[in-house]
Amino acid sequence: MEIFIVSVFVLGYLAITLEHTLKIDKLVPALLMMALAWAGIAFGLDSFPTWFDSHHAALLNGQTLPNGEIMANFTELHHHERLELMEGTLLHHFGKTCEILIFLVGAMTIVEIIDHFNGFHSIKRIIKTRKKSMLLWIVCILGFILSAIIDNLTATIVLITILRKLVKDTNLRMWYAGMIIVAANAGGAWSPIGDVTTTMLWMGDKVTAMQLIIKLLLPSLVCMIVPTVIASFLPAFRGSIAEDNKSEEEPSQHGTKMLVLGLAMIVFVPIFKTVTHLPPYVGMMLSLSIVALVAEFISSREFSMVAKEENSGSHHSSPTFGALSKIEMPSILFFLGILMTVAAMESLGLIFQFGQDVNNTLDTNVFITLLGAGSAVIDNVPLVAASMGMFTESTDHSTWHFIAYAAGTGGSMLIIGSAAGVVAMGMEKISFFWYLKKISLLALVGYLAGVAVFLLFK
Repeated sequence: MEIFIVSVFVLGYLAITLEHTLKIDKLVPALLMMALAWAGIAFGLDSFPTWFDSHHAALLNGQTLPNGEIMANFTELHHHERLELMEGTLLHHFGKTCEILIFLVGAMTIVEIIDHFNGFHSIKRIIKTRKKSMLLWIVCILGFILSAIIDNLTATIVLITILRKLVKDTNLRMWYAGMIIVAANAGGAWSPIGDVTTTMLWMGDKVTAMQLIIKLLLPSLVCMIVPTVIASFLPAFRGSIAEDNKSEEEPSQHGTKMLVLGLAMIVFVPIFKTVTHLPPYVGMMLSLSIVALVAEFISSREFSMVAKEENSGSHHSSPTFGALSKIEMPSILFFLGILMTVAAMESLGLIFQFGQDVNNTLDTNVFITLLGAGSAVIDNVPLVAASMGMFTESTDHSTWHFIAYAAGTGGSMLIIGSAAGVVAMGMEKISFFWYLKKISLLALVGYLAGVAVFLLFK
């Protein structure tokens, strides 16, 4: 049955990459392989030799953990016990995935509310340049900085939204979006709140915030700068952006106010998490409710999740309703399918065992470098979760910092290798192969340059 589940993943992944050839939206194979993978687990539950406990990042093989807790032996469990374990594991992974998805919905809604008031016009006015290479540097630097503050996912959403105001050429905007993915992932790697994986390591007491910043700031900066320098010489970024002859939207009197409020409430999320120790999505929902409340008050309308009858279907009937109606739900469900499929393979211990086998035959630095490359294919969250059970080094050991860098930036090599890439893929309709041909090599060069700098100064 393990062969069936792996085959489902490989075929589903292939269907996603051939989306434009098959003319089937990537959402379909993602959800299909998720359902088939977990169905395979349900049918073969009694035949599996082991199980991976995500709570302890260890296999259920009767071993004793460092804290003295003795793990159950999966081979000795009865059918009903295995069934309960499967249901609990499925619920655990679904809960963790939904935390990310609800966080994403909140961030996207806040960005759309800001856009409802034309709040990004303020930033657009600051960016005066029409030179393509100069704009490239501006968006990459903004992506690097913003992702460290409001996480790489939200930073990508914000910058692509701004980019739509500046660049009307769809093909050119795809180039910029691709470089934003590289910059945002690099920026998220050196901040404890910049990426899901760095947050996992931070909350798991594997790294401290200050040491993470000190150790990874330079490698991450190099990871962003090197591909940006190379890209600035490419034909796509030569010359100037054509002037938009269309009449420019009138700036809203509340635009700047909503921009400042929206970004401030997104920045508030990690502060809320640190103070309350609640998951980030709770803080994001609080931030969304505040932004929505202010938006509805400004619009002088009662808070309502449905449009008023006289303005039925109008984006302007309610800022909150309009924002929610513009969210890319297919991208969110695609993310659900990918994460839950990988969770199925993780639950069987396939990812953990593969990691251990490779680690036993390779040097640790080589293994982590390959782990970063692997995060471009398999989501970095389960890879980092598995690696947390592979190593026993103390807090702030260089191994943990290297894992944070590799998992955070390695996903840039493929568009579906990071949350930022998946969102950009949905927002700008970037195909897998377009990104592979145009951006992947740049991301690889930046990744290896950052690896070299880390190993040189570790």
